[in-house]
Amino acid sequence: MTVSATPRALFASALAVLSLLPAAPASAQAEPEGFPDPGAALVDPDFKVGTREFGLDRRVEMYQWRLGERGYEQVWHGAWIDSAGFDAAHANPPKLLLDNRRWWAEQPTLDGKPLDPAVLRSLGEWRVLRPGFSRLPANLAASFQPEGEGLGSAENPLEPQIGDLRVTWRELVLPPLAGKVALRDGAWRLVEDPVAPRANPPATVAATPPQHAQRMWPFFGSGLVVIVAIAVAARRRRRHHPK
Repeated sequence: MTVSATPRALFASALAVLSLLPAAPASAQAEPEGFPDPGAALVDPDFKVGTREFGLDRRVEMYQWRLGERGYEQVWHGAWIDSAGFDAAHANPPKLLLDNRRWWAEQPTLDGKPLDPAVLRSLGEWRVLRPGFSRLPANLAASFQPEGEGLGSAENPLEPQIGDLRVTWRELVLPPLAGKVALRDGAWRLVEDPVAPRANPPATVAATPPQHAQRMWPFFGSGLVVIVAIAVAARRRRRHHPK
């Protein structure tokens, strides 16, 4: 029996067979198609201020005494100023009379799949929220009135007194997420984790093959088996049927 095909021709034929094999199915959606959804509305339980965005931030300032380079001065400040070392005429209230608080969307989604909270904290942008106060509880409505972008407790906003409060709110919005998130392990996650160290030189990165390469391996593995089998068969035929 005469072998008409050379090993090189057999190798080329095997490669042609491999080219006809179906490509591995995509392992993940490459880019978001829709818009992120924060889920349930966030509401400040005290003031009934709400938002349909991804975060709600309540900022409280109290009018207090502060000891500066020029002596005692009155300032709006977002944290309690300890006046234990001040004289009696410049004493502040014993604490901030209302807490600063922040709420995050609990079940945000994108294209129907969970959105990792790290996306909100890394990519979210805080912007001023100018709420209506139609749901303000009666007890707070008696103590606060609209002032600037929020509420204030001063009877005369132009002449606040020590201990008066100002309350404002911000909401967290997300920018377009295309190119910034990827679908991994069933959830949308940051393309680059800002906490994790960056990859070292290419040799380190190449140590672990990409996920899609791992999924393609069965196809290439079977193809290589075909090539090896053809080459071995051709060699045996040459031994049994020398020219």
